[in-house]
Amino acid sequence: MTVTTFPTDWNSALVLVAHPDDPEYGMAAAVARWTSEGRIVTYALATSGEAGIEGLAPEECGPLREDEQRASAAVVGVDEVEFWGFPDSELFNTPELRAKIAETIARVNPDIVLTLFGGAEWMPGRPNQRDHMEFSAAVLQAWDELASPPRLLFANGPGSTHAVDVEGFTEKAVESLAEHKKYLGVLDPQTPVIDQARIQVAASTGPVEDFPAERATGFTLLRG
Repeated sequence: MTVTTFPTDWNSALVLVAHPDDPEYGMAAAVARWTSEGRIVTYALATSGEAGIEGLAPEECGPLREDEQRASAAVVGVDEVEFWGFPDSELFNTPELRAKIAETIARVNPDIVLTLFGGAEWMPGRPNQRDHMEFSAAVLQAWDELASPPRLLFANGPGSTHAVDVEGFTEKAVESLAEHKKYLGVLDPQTPVIDQARIQVAASTGPVEDFPAERATGFTLLRG
């Protein structure tokens, strides 16, 4: 499969994801590049990630993770971050979720939309989360039901059709992911948060096959 350069003839993008930290685990470096070029990027999250920190009650965890996500988004130049309030770890492709996706796309009116990889496995032996798969399916169904969808819909994940050269923007991505301090600190107490972030960003911004950049972020064209 030939990987081509991500389109540049657009001004605004909407990132649709399931949880706090989802943008930072794959596309933050690309977002940092885009906002540095003057493009507008908006984040919309289905949940507040309130079930995501072991030992922390949902009513405490949700607001904390929202705050971490806003701080993380700000690092890469994203000012608009919204949370829809669907239940973390209980996300399903329901009419209610699809309606919210459609309403958000119509209200934000972006040129392009970016969302999560919806396949069963990131690679052999590394399964995807059910919330991600359900959310991705909801985005696709909602998109196909739109009378006038945006120009393009991409997913961030394996099987890339397009890529963004992110050389010079990976450190911003590291800083962005590291803003999820509490979440990462509980996830792996033995590894400093900044080291966790650097390892993850290095893994998600390596070379993309057949794309001429040392550091790149890959996307798969789903519609358009």
